Amino acid sequence: MDTIAELVEGLQNKDNLIAYDCLKQLQGMSAESNVVYPYFDTFAEMLQSEHSYIRTRGMLLIAANAEWDMDNKIDEIIDEYLKRLEDSNPITVRQCIQSLPQIARFKPDLAQDIVAALRGTNTFRYKSTMQPLIRQDIANTLQNILEGEPESVPVQVKS
Repeated sequence: MDTIAELVEGLQNKDNLIAYDCLKQLQGMSAESNVVYPYFDTFAEMLQSEHSYIRTRGMLLIAANAEWDMDNKIDEIIDEYLKRLEDSNPITVRQCIQSLPQIARFKPDLAQDIVAALRGTNTFRYKSTMQPLIRQDIANTLQNILEGEPESVPVQVKS
């Protein structure tokens, strides 16, 4: 696959290895410049997919392009993005949680909404083996986002 458009199309390939490779290439490009940002709306649409892998890929590319979001598109879809904190797939939830510091770093005006959503996340809906992992991800993410804020209180995660 040579073009960005082909890589974006490849994100929904039935072969997960191909789709994952497309994701990695697009994330790498997004770290360097805004060349992938024009496909933001496609990534936002992916959040609605019935397939958790596709939802996750869209979510990760939205976060990867937060730095380039001069049109404030993330602000427009943040509620939909934060719904991934209640996703049926706990791996998608974990990926969402882990992506939030990147959004908060480049979209500080959304940080309080993100913090509130994290603090309100119900971990009991997942298997007991996943609950501690999700809670730890939440604690780490809250610490990352709140780090450096003098008024912030010690992070506590509701179980």
